[in-house]
Amino acid sequence: MNADRAEMNAGVQSSGGPAEPAAPLAPGPGAGEKGLKAGALGLVSSVAMGLSSTAPAYSLAATLGLIVAGVGLQAPIVTMLAFVPMLLIAYAYRELNAGDADCGTTFTWASRAFGPRIGWMGGWGIIVADVIAMANLAEIAGIYGFRLLGFDSLAESRLWTTVAGVSWIAVMTAVCYVGIEVSAALQRWLVCAEVAVLALFAVMALVRVYADGPPAAIHVSASWFNPLHVPSAEKLTAGLLAAVFIYWGWDTAVAVNEETADSKHTPGRAAVVSTVLLLGIYALVATSAQAFAGIGTEGTGLGNTANSGDVLSGLGGAVFGTTGPGWFFTKLLIFMVLTSAVASTQTTILPLARTVFSMAAHKAVPSRFARVHSRFLTPTWSTVGMGLVSIGFLVLLTVISHDVLADSISAVGLAIAFYYGLTGFACVWWYRGLLTRSPRDLLFKGVLPGLGGLLMLSLFCYAAFVVYAAPDYGSTSYDLPILGRTGGVSVVGLGALLVGVVLMLVITREHTAALKLQRGLLPHHLPSLTGAEAASRYVPADSRSGVGGDWFDVIPLSSSRVGLVVGDVRGHGLRAAATMGRLRTSVRVLARLDLAPDELLARLDDVVGQTAEERAAEERAQGRGGGTPGAGGDEALGVTCLYAVYDPVSGRCSMARAGHALPVVVDPARGAVSRPGLPEGPPLGLGGAPFQSVEFQLPAGSLLALFTDGLVQAPDHDTETGIGLLTGVLAECRRPLEELCDRTVAELLPGPVDDDAALLLVRTRMLDEQQVAVWELDADPESVARARSVTSGQLVEWGLDDLSFTTELIVSELVTNAVRYASGGPVQVRLIRDRSLVCEVADTGHTSPHLRHAAADDEGGRGLFIVAQITQRWGTRYTSTGKTIWTEQPLPTAE
Repeated sequence: MNADRAEMNAGVQSSGGPAEPAAPLAPGPGAGEKGLKAGALGLVSSVAMGLSSTAPAYSLAATLGLIVAGVGLQAPIVTMLAFVPMLLIAYAYRELNAGDADCGTTFTWASRAFGPRIGWMGGWGIIVADVIAMANLAEIAGIYGFRLLGFDSLAESRLWTTVAGVSWIAVMTAVCYVGIEVSAALQRWLVCAEVAVLALFAVMALVRVYADGPPAAIHVSASWFNPLHVPSAEKLTAGLLAAVFIYWGWDTAVAVNEETADSKHTPGRAAVVSTVLLLGIYALVATSAQAFAGIGTEGTGLGNTANSGDVLSGLGGAVFGTTGPGWFFTKLLIFMVLTSAVASTQTTILPLARTVFSMAAHKAVPSRFARVHSRFLTPTWSTVGMGLVSIGFLVLLTVISHDVLADSISAVGLAIAFYYGLTGFACVWWYRGLLTRSPRDLLFKGVLPGLGGLLMLSLFCYAAFVVYAAPDYGSTSYDLPILGRTGGVSVVGLGALLVGVVLMLVITREHTAALKLQRGLLPHHLPSLTGAEAASRYVPADSRSGVGGDWFDVIPLSSSRVGLVVGDVRGHGLRAAATMGRLRTSVRVLARLDLAPDELLARLDDVVGQTAEERAAEERAQGRGGGTPGAGGDEALGVTCLYAVYDPVSGRCSMARAGHALPVVVDPARGAVSRPGLPEGPPLGLGGAPFQSVEFQLPAGSLLALFTDGLVQAPDHDTETGIGLLTGVLAECRRPLEELCDRTVAELLPGPVDDDAALLLVRTRMLDEQQVAVWELDADPESVARARSVTSGQLVEWGLDDLSFTTELIVSELVTNAVRYASGGPVQVRLIRDRSLVCEVADTGHTSPHLRHAAADDEGGRGLFIVAQITQRWGTRYTSTGKTIWTEQPLPTAE
């Protein structure tokens, strides 16, 4: 991925294109690479973001009455119990953020744990919850704004509250657009004032209870904190669902992680601190409000359904009074509910915009949403776009039915439980390989997130299919086929998630197709060869932005030699996979020409350059580009590749690379790990210095590891650390190759995979001396007879008498040609008994023999044609001292 970005940047600079636009695309999809303003927030600002997003004052005002209606006097303990799953999920956020501080949070983490489809649904859950909540919060802010100013008639008007809600969304979207620091400064002041007023309200309420409380006041009792006194499990679940909603929002502190100082640790700490602070605030206010107002169904009683949507406004006047300073504090409490809703509207835009922004950077939604403001360093399209979507949702549901809007608000709990639970399970699955490393890892990476996920799953299922599905629950119900009459809350909540399933199948189909094509073009089985034992692994990226064209191959060559190749295509998706298939085929064709590694890379570079020129010409003809080669975005430009040829007869290995990572070589005797010094060479298609081959000796049993950058570059370690981990695993070189492959992947890629990774492990072998016979002959016609004689004798010794006639004919023809056309140097004959019989004749000439069909009256020209007919394969291999003509014949099989 890093090479990909570097090459794209180089391509832009070299093409002489226009200046950088005002809102460029995110430079990369990785954590900290999207171009957001890093280090803008500290721990205090992150905690303020988490608290503001939960809207403590508004959440209590809108939810406390519902909790009391469900569980009665046990409202304080239910409020506190809802803290437990939130704290467990907060630990999951903390651990996942430490491993990958990506602003996509659940989307990114679930994609890497379970694949792009599940990850996309996690991101969709965040979008659904935030859009519905923003519409509701904005409407509440409009209502409270009118009440604060004394315009109660406007507060009752659906038209004017919608207009005010639209205005609040527009204003808060603009605040988020102009910079994260402006948002953080505003939230710090608002949340401090909000918490101070709530604390003042709680203290005053308790003082009044034990001094001159109203008739409905009751003293605090220990029974309020006993969940066993809740009438039924159904009521307890309903109360917990309502209480879960008041804690929701602290994950905003993690959603802005890429803009936070110490992004791997500060956001997770802020999430845990936020939930603990919320526990204290809610426990204190719920207890004091219940003690002051009681749970009666009349007046200011918390059980009064007329006040269930706003219990604090009525209690404010009763606690503070309506004259003198009391009037001011009552208005201040209303103002705090207003600012709480407004602040939450703003902080809800932040995670919503950054989730969509991250999804765009990872190619899960249109790339336009990945644009960043060049000065403010904030997401542009995703911030404005999600603001407009929230406005549209508010207007649409208000026009359709206010009851549907009310039910959609309740349905937020299903989306919350869905993506919070998914995050808990993603943490367990992501770190499954590390859970036995220490008790701390087991507890914080496994047990606590797993329990949180199970609790959220239980709440989701019970609410969706039992509580919310009841026809008499909520404001609406629908008559569904097969299911019958079903509660509107369940229909809206599950329907919104099902819409995401449909969109997910459409959007992720390219990733699925690219991955299928990629796997189809890679070798399904590596060939079994005498000269080398090989094993491989391919690990695809977890998101569309990483699935590219990494490939590897093992190619049988002439004379028992082995060709080894590994390459890394930049780009992603179907084009990258198709480019990989094209290049892999080209390498196999060029390798069969017995080219040296540097010459093969040079020919492959020509193929890439020619393809780029053809594509540029095509774009010129279609009027889609300026015609600069490579400007069309050919993924082959900038491909890195390493090609090696190993000879099991001599034990020599020759390598060359085009911008690729150095291989790792392990000595079988000492277990010493080294990396041969190969000249780097430019990536394919970019031009530059010529490629250079380096040849070195490999003892039998040597372990050779060829890999792509994705193997050693992971979210939790850099390249050098990855190389160290790889060498540590390969030091135990005597283990089976399949086991070494598994251990390498488990050690280097235990969690998310940002970029495709390919690994090719090869253990070298050498042919036994009894399998090779070599003779040096003079370039003299009399040497032909001697060549036939020694060849026949060697075949008898090997028990291959059946091949004597054809082999003598082959040797006779090839030695005759060498004597006739070579430049007078010695002629070498070599026989190799492997899985086939190889016959080689080497001379000092560089003229290439050509197969032709001799005419009926020609006196010569039939020898090579006869050789081609009686052999399985034949060819010419050039060396620095001349050429070698080789043939292969199948060994006779037992009857």
